[in-house]
Amino acid sequence: MPHISVKMYPGRTDEVKKKIAEKVRDCLVEEMQMEPKYFSVSVEDVEKVDWQTAVVDQINEKDLYVKADF
Repeated sequence: MPHISVKMYPGRTDEVKKKIAEKVRDCLVEEMQMEPKYFSVSVEDVEKVDWQTAVVDQINEKDLYVKADF
């Protein structure tokens, strides 16, 4: 607890994904004042053609605090 899930279009290397995961985790470590060992982070590639059904349609509007504008 907690788990952070990042979904994005394909094209980034595993090295970049790891760096993104660590930075997102570190931000929440600071904001939640918890040790890093309690966080897990996944980074999932989602094809552009699948984005609406695999990502957008799965999000509960009440849980969406920052909405993309595209």
